[in-house]
Amino acid sequence: MLQFIGKKYKYLFYIFLIFLLSTINNINLSKNKNSILKVKVIEVVGLKKEHNENIKKKLDYLLNTNILNIDEKKIKKNLNEYSFLEKFNVFKVYPSKIIFHLKQTDLLATTILNNKKYIVGSNGKLIDSQFRNDETELPNIFGVFSGKNFVKLIKKIEDTKFNYDEIKNFYFFPSKRWDIEMKNNLIIKLPKNNLESSLIKINKIINNGKFSNKKIIDLRVKNQIVVSDE
Repeated sequence: MLQFIGKKYKYLFYIFLIFLLSTINNINLSKNKNSILKVKVIEVVGLKKEHNENIKKKLDYLLNTNILNIDEKKIKKNLNEYSFLEKFNVFKVYPSKIIFHLKQTDLLATTILNNKKYIVGSNGKLIDSQFRNDETELPNIFGVFSGKNFVKLIKKIEDTKFNYDEIKNFYFFPSKRWDIEMKNNLIIKLPKNNLESSLIKINKIINNGKFSNKKIIDLRVKNQIVVSDE
């Protein structure tokens, strides 16, 4: 009986030893796995080199974090601080690399706010003029306007194939209405609503040689077009 009990404890000891060694191996494997999956390389592409580098520095906090546990909300918050970004994509290259593909917003116009010059992007945001890539001439915006409201206007202009390149200035009024000044000094007074149909009418008028010397086209009154020399 005593001999039987001794063998029983002996078997239990072996089972415990196997369990302990298995647990230790699992812990080591887990540590190795976590070590392998740590972010070692961050790559930022899509913008000018200096902008890529600046944003990369902003994202350096991701180094040595587990690639599986990246906080995407925090990344989005960090990148949204850059008003010149239109969109971005994040790619995880396992086991330890992250690539950020960034796209700069299109530059639509310039405006002055608190005596400082800004560029309005196609994302509706105001961008510091230092981020302008080239010296392409952009129209100016006057008045206190909403970036989103302006982008909606531009979308309607694009949809109606109105010649954006010939626009010199935009004027926004407290009544939520826009005027457009062309490079040939023609003033177009747009209505508050029905912008698409108004822009189509303007295209037809501009392309009609009879109105080439006119100074003002007024479409503020529904179903009425006023063309003036003054």
